[in-house]
Amino acid sequence: MPDPEHQRRMAEFEKRLEAAKAAQAPKPRGDEHYSQAQLAWRMVIELVAGLAIGFGIGYGLDTLFGTMPFLLVAFTLLGFAAGIKTMLRSAREVEQARRAADRGDGTDEGG
Repeated sequence: MPDPEHQRRMAEFEKRLEAAKAAQAPKPRGDEHYSQAQLAWRMVIELVAGLAIGFGIGYGLDTLFGTMPFLLVAFTLLGFAAGIKTMLRSAREVEQARRAADRGDGTDEGG
């Protein structure tokens, strides 16, 4: 039969071992920092994509019809407006998700 003193010392050792393991465990990542950076890049990419698509369509139509600067400028401005609109929609989605998280119920209010 094991000695009670030995059992007590083993229990204390196990507690210290668990505390040491917990201290050595990797810290959780700052996911909020990364999500903010991802959101910023998403918005930049949406704006640039809108500009590039508008520029491409305008250049293609100008080349096709021979009206070089007119449609290029018009569609580039339309692409810029579409990129801004998409950025605002993304910001609204993030804000709604943040409000839902603050409420803690996980539901999303429309509008």
